[in-house]
Amino acid sequence: MATVSIYDQDKKQIGERELAEAVFNTEVKEYLLHDMVRYQLAARRQGSAATKNRSAVAGGGKKPYRQKGTGNARQGTIRAPHYVGGGAAFGPSPRSYSFKLNRKVKKAALCSALSSRFQADKLVVVNDITMDKISSKAFAQLITRFEFEGALIVIDQADAKVELSARNLHNIKVLRADGVNVYDILKYPNLILTDAAVNEIEGALEK
Repeated sequence: MATVSIYDQDKKQIGERELAEAVFNTEVKEYLLHDMVRYQLAARRQGSAATKNRSAVAGGGKKPYRQKGTGNARQGTIRAPHYVGGGAAFGPSPRSYSFKLNRKVKKAALCSALSSRFQADKLVVVNDITMDKISSKAFAQLITRFEFEGALIVIDQADAKVELSARNLHNIKVLRADGVNVYDILKYPNLILTDAAVNEIEGALEK
């Protein structure tokens, strides 16, 4: 049974809760994690690299010299790839690097990522994370109490004070539960979830 302690912001244990086995304590399948990270990073690529081919280069509408009688090979345009200033041959063109992954694969990969943090004892559940005001210093002190050098913090809903307080901190990121993803879970060494965020994640992944 997957059970974790629940802490408050001062790292005082205030209770325990059971986690869904299918979400937080399933078999960690590394090939799924690999496929999902590739999928996320490929989707981020701009794919905007481009060169001009011979039809896109300006000029060259007239033959450089007549077809016969010069002793040279026939030429149709000075914008051919072998001329200086000519179009590129087989150059890159804008494209999408994204590829398709089935929804079940994405779901299984996310469960594997969450399970890897739980099984490595790198997952902490807090009852709630609140800030009286926007303060990077105060938020850094909160993270220091848990003795983490870096962490992904997942909250259940938008909270401008929390999100802005963490924005400038090194190796710290705040995500909402609906945006939790495999790449960020694996990127940060620790995972902090609010109790409400756990409920939301379990509700989404147990369907």
